[in-house]
Amino acid sequence: MKLYYSPLACSLADHIALLEAGVPFERESVNLKTKRTASGADFNAVTRKGYVPALVLDSGEILTENIAVLDWLATEYPTLGIPGNLGRTRVLEALVFISTEVHRSFKPMWQASSETQKAQARATISKLLDILSESLAGNYLFGATPSVADFYLFVMLLWAERFDVSAPAPLVALRQRMANRPAVQEAMRNEGLISANDREASTAA
Repeated sequence: MKLYYSPLACSLADHIALLEAGVPFERESVNLKTKRTASGADFNAVTRKGYVPALVLDSGEILTENIAVLDWLATEYPTLGIPGNLGRTRVLEALVFISTEVHRSFKPMWQASSETQKAQARATISKLLDILSESLAGNYLFGATPSVADFYLFVMLLWAERFDVSAPAPLVALRQRMANRPAVQEAMRNEGLISANDREASTAA
């Protein structure tokens, strides 16, 4: 498999998931402005959508869209999901909420928006994070071990830290718990977000 990613983009969740699963894979970063990969290839030749993640399977098929990639990974590697008849559905429920509500609400923070728009976005995101905090079932969203939904949430919490968005204490603790996981630290080192000597993950300046 090969993962196309961009540092600190939502594809970080897929990067973490692959490392947590312990499966061999290649990775290549993408400049989302130029649409060129680290090797100089045209990323639009991989996917005409032009954004990450893109996961090239061993069969040569290409998966795009973060929810789809994370769902496929959790299906292929069950330790990344949760058990039970509604396990996959509950994970999808969380992934969709994180994507369509939380992720989308960060848009003004990444663009040349006014301070008023950014303040409104911060307030909206904080309320959404409160909802997720109330749904925690232990150390993570679904209990004692993280799922792909926690990996995606972790990226959103890194964004929250980067853009001074207030997060409830239980989610701050979850972020730190995730940051201490070896797979998370490896993914962040691979993406240049922390140095090789850093023991704890933190956002790049």
